Amino acid sequence: MSEFKGRSLKTILKTSTAAGLAAVMMVTAAPFTAVSALAAPVEVNAPQVPSFGDVVSAVLPAVVSVRVQSNIQPASNDESGYSFNFGGRSFEDLPDDHPLKRFFREFGGPGMDGQQERGPRAERGPHSEGRLRPTSQGSGFFISEDGYIVTNNHVIDDGAAFTIVMNDGKEYDAKLVGKDSRTDLALLKVDAKDVKFTYVKFADDEKVRVGDWVVAVGNPFGLGGTVTAGIISARGRNIGSGPYDDYLQIDAAVNRGNSGGPGFNLNGEVVGINTAIFSPSGGNVGIAFAIPASVAKDVIEKLKDTGTVSRGWLGVQIQPVTKDIADSLGLAEDSGALVVAPQAGSPGEKAGIKQGDVVTAVNGDPVKDPRDLARRIAAFAPDSTVDVALWRDGKATEVKVTLGELPAEQSASVDTQNDAAPAPEAEQELSSLGLSVRPAEDGKGLAIVDVNPDSDAADKGLKAGETITSVNNQEVSSAADVQKVIDQAKKDGRTRALFQVESENGSRFVALPINQG
Repeated sequence: MSEFKGRSLKTILKTSTAAGLAAVMMVTAAPFTAVSALAAPVEVNAPQVPSFGDVVSAVLPAVVSVRVQSNIQPASNDESGYSFNFGGRSFEDLPDDHPLKRFFREFGGPGMDGQQERGPRAERGPHSEGRLRPTSQGSGFFISEDGYIVTNNHVIDDGAAFTIVMNDGKEYDAKLVGKDSRTDLALLKVDAKDVKFTYVKFADDEKVRVGDWVVAVGNPFGLGGTVTAGIISARGRNIGSGPYDDYLQIDAAVNRGNSGGPGFNLNGEVVGINTAIFSPSGGNVGIAFAIPASVAKDVIEKLKDTGTVSRGWLGVQIQPVTKDIADSLGLAEDSGALVVAPQAGSPGEKAGIKQGDVVTAVNGDPVKDPRDLARRIAAFAPDSTVDVALWRDGKATEVKVTLGELPAEQSASVDTQNDAAPAPEAEQELSSLGLSVRPAEDGKGLAIVDVNPDSDAADKGLKAGETITSVNNQEVSSAADVQKVIDQAKKDGRTRALFQVESENGSRFVALPINQG
């Protein structure tokens, strides 16, 4: 005890603490000994996404590259004496990044799909002399072991010679069996003795769902067999390419050269044929369009049998039935196809279909819209007799139509001539509609002189210079005629009236509210 005398408590605590820490370090030194790390790779034990490898290995031998050659005329001087010769080379010999090629590609190429693989077309006559030059490259696939190949019409269009390149590099000459520009499909045939080709079949459209996997196989940019995957994003897309638009939309990467290539489901069946892309830049942005298997199957069968596709023809100009139009006609639903005008001498006119009729069904199957009607009629062979259900004058009726054959080039427009010059002394007001009109000079209808910009008529697109020919399918020649029809419609409980309007672009129906005033 005496030895601690004169030492402060603080000094004693410091000594004890230091000793305690030293003891702890001695006791715990062993666990902190460095140990060498094991040289092992990272392993992840997690659920694995199914591979597309089995599908691809099975279908790849059936997918081919399609190379097209066309008969190109030699360069010659035009009447002015100017020679279209680019430094001793033809247009096709210019590099792809040449300013002239970029110019013609931008301003002379296809519309929105960015899919055109052809070079500039040379004018060719039936007796032109020239040489075969490569002009196009796309994709295709075998549908039979004896060599039938499906591709896009725009891939082979104007081609004079066709070469099929297999996945293993083998090449075969092919001949054109038939093509159909309306659905952008074409059928080629390879004749090779003692060769059986690997082929694929079309899927059942009824089982194709939005969200299903799809594997696109093709030859983008001439790279050879390339595979991309995605899902079906939508069905029934209309991209404005023709009256039979009914595309599948997929998000698999599809680019130039994929045209004509197949999109497969996980069973290796073709659900669609890649034909177009939406692309502001010309490259893939995840929106591609494919011809559904059901459409392709029907067209290809006809091309195989006859080399052409014959379609039924009704011969009526039609437009959609909007909610306003349905209300003006007393229809419960805004579906069907409104007849703007039957074409003179057409099967529809001969059967008694009239302007203002709404086609609601064909052979008992409901018609959704004009595109649906066009597809249904086209599916019948010419000379077929069909039952066409109509909504006319507020009640249902039916006519039998013997279909004709759709002409090669069928125009839906109706040429009209309207005199837009005003005649102030004859102007009449339809103030409740926001219109000023006058009798048309030919005595058929009312010429629109002025449209109130704040009116429903203006919102519906009516313009000065157009002509109102009928209201609720009754011909009118004065404002009084219009008012009489409107008054009757109000008595019938209608809130809108159906106006038929003629313009330089043709005829159309517009439904206008009639409950003002």
